[in-house]
Amino acid sequence: MAKVFKKTSKSGGLTLCLGKRDYVDHMSKVDQVDGVVKLDTSEFGSRKVFVQLACAFRYGSEDLDVMGLCFRKDIWMHQVQIYPESHKPTATEMHNTLMKKCGDNTYPFSFEIPNNLPCSVSLQPGPEDKGKACGVDFEVKAYLANDKCNPDETIDKKDTARLIIRKIQYAPAQVGAGPKADICKGFMMSDKPVHLEASLDKDLYFHGENIPIKIKINNETNKTVKKFSISVEQTTDIVLYSADKYTKPVFSQEFGETVEPNSTYESTLSITPVLAENKEKRGLALDGRLKDEDTNLASTTIIRQGVEKDVLGILVSYQIKINLMVAGGGLLGGLTSSDVTVELPLQLMHPKPEE
Repeated sequence: MAKVFKKTSKSGGLTLCLGKRDYVDHMSKVDQVDGVVKLDTSEFGSRKVFVQLACAFRYGSEDLDVMGLCFRKDIWMHQVQIYPESHKPTATEMHNTLMKKCGDNTYPFSFEIPNNLPCSVSLQPGPEDKGKACGVDFEVKAYLANDKCNPDETIDKKDTARLIIRKIQYAPAQVGAGPKADICKGFMMSDKPVHLEASLDKDLYFHGENIPIKIKINNETNKTVKKFSISVEQTTDIVLYSADKYTKPVFSQEFGETVEPNSTYESTLSITPVLAENKEKRGLALDGRLKDEDTNLASTTIIRQGVEKDVLGILVSYQIKINLMVAGGGLLGGLTSSDVTVELPLQLMHPKPEE
């Protein structure tokens, strides 16, 4: 472990320490959250120290929390008391390392993250938006209080230390066969159709990886395919509090190749959808962001069977669209022009780092 992530309360009485901030969802289980809190108990009095791990959906900035309105909904929460000591977790290698690095008067804690919780996702703010981004986040909080769960007790911010962590998924070790789609479309004033076929080599690609798309066009009509375009759309399904579902383009490129009547076209074209080309798009789903760190387009949500939909938070999926623009001909001209479109599902994820 090269680095300890620390956050000290303004009062100086609590220092929350973690050895990492990314916790991997392996589908069958999630990495355990092991940490320690270093205490200076001189001004605690009769108050106790608790540590809480919460998964929440934030759908408004904190500066909008006025008139008793809260723009944060807790999906899952768990608390433990570490001082006076009542929660003594089984010591792990992470605990031992942190206790050595942080010195005396440190108290360990552990949390098991349920594997049915959503992964960390943030929605890209607009250029004028301020405060924390909307989305799903996980927060570890150490704080002083008289009681564990007393809604009438006010927790002083100066006696609180917080760290945001991320729950993430990596691509599975085995990738499947790539999807394939085709369409055969006829046109007015033409007795034969256009055939369009598109396919991918595999069903999953890594962020930033070139995505080669095999395209075959068989134009049996008396019309010309003037050009075609390839686009990638991100669909974000916010399932926690409404049926809010929207689609945003994250890649679009036009190709000027023409396919004359009674001729064919076959090629492999590569595309790479990246966040760098979409920085201004408000509401785009991104992988959970830690402070001052860059991120990327949100990874595809891998859904586990049997999981209740209301705890999934935000579902992210991608589609590739290949669209042919077929020119109209004869006296009717543009009135007989038409589009031919096929769609391919796309999964974008991170590769699992080497141990």
